[in-house]
Amino acid sequence: MRTTQAQHRSSWGLAAFGALLGSSSSALAAGIGQPEPWQMSRQVPVTAEAVDLLNFEHGLHWLAFGISVFVLALILYCIFKFSEKANPTPSRTTHNTMIEVAWTIIPVLILVAVAIPSFRTLRTQLSDPKADVLVKVTGHAWYWSYDYPAEGDKGGFTFDANVDEEQQPKLLATDNDMVVPVGKVVKVQVTSADVIHSWAIPSFGGKIDAIPGRLNQWWFKADREGTYYGQCSELCGARHAYMPITVRVVSEQAYAEWLTEAKTKYAAIDNGARLADAR
Repeated sequence: MRTTQAQHRSSWGLAAFGALLGSSSSALAAGIGQPEPWQMSRQVPVTAEAVDLLNFEHGLHWLAFGISVFVLALILYCIFKFSEKANPTPSRTTHNTMIEVAWTIIPVLILVAVAIPSFRTLRTQLSDPKADVLVKVTGHAWYWSYDYPAEGDKGGFTFDANVDEEQQPKLLATDNDMVVPVGKVVKVQVTSADVIHSWAIPSFGGKIDAIPGRLNQWWFKADREGTYYGQCSELCGARHAYMPITVRVVSEQAYAEWLTEAKTKYAAIDNGARLADAR
């Protein structure tokens, strides 16, 4: 009987271990546009800047892993090489010029190697390409409003986006979505009507603070159609967790059709006069 129980426990143990491995492998596969259960990595990037950030992060992880292994090897070497058993008479050495120079220069070189791709990525993020689409985003306690400027017979409307707790994914879907065309430079002008918020879309690889009295600007160019979710990432009050962001990236034709429908659906706004010139 005990043997049978032990076999059962062993079978359950193997099954649990297999499930753990399966969940770990699935966790490494990040979601597209939204988080996945047990996700460990970033969401699948859909902009060039998000790809750069992901590659930079992976590079840092491998660098940190290599440094950790090297330091561990040095510690183990010292433990066994300079133990009391191996060295009954301890060394009286107090300085080693070559080692001191090395442990000063090598970290500097590592930091320079990290700084180069870091500055390159930062420069790309702070560049100011010509906008194909301009949207003003205003944070409120606790929802977002989106202003599309008038361009000919297109645009010239605003709408609010509140959390829709009946839709999935839970607490990430909104009743109205921000819609942009695929493969186009979208500039987002962000401000706040009350407290500090932060407009963030993980799949786009960036976020920008919404500060009262200040107009911050950020841009992205999504290269893949789909629906992408984000949240306010600045603790802004009691319903901070209920400020989701939903961005739908569609084809140019679908975007043009949506602009026509949205102009009828939403009320007009001062012909887009409230948006700064970011062209």
